[in-house]
Amino acid sequence: MAEIVNLRMARKARERAKAQQRAAENRAKFGRTKAQKQRDAAEAERTMREIEGARREVEGEE
Repeated sequence: MAEIVNLRMARKARERAKAQQRAAENRAKFGRTKAQKQRDAAEAERTMREIEGARREVEGEE
């Protein structure tokens, strides 16, 4: 005999599996650790200090 399948439950299980797959892809694509975020922020701050330090002063500007 064939196995009886509840179509609603099968559909929900399939959607759940797709959502988990999508979440795993997003974690790999966008996920960063706290240390990585802090390193990037420190690097951006250092870059901004370099840019501000190299800026020329224009006459008439305060």
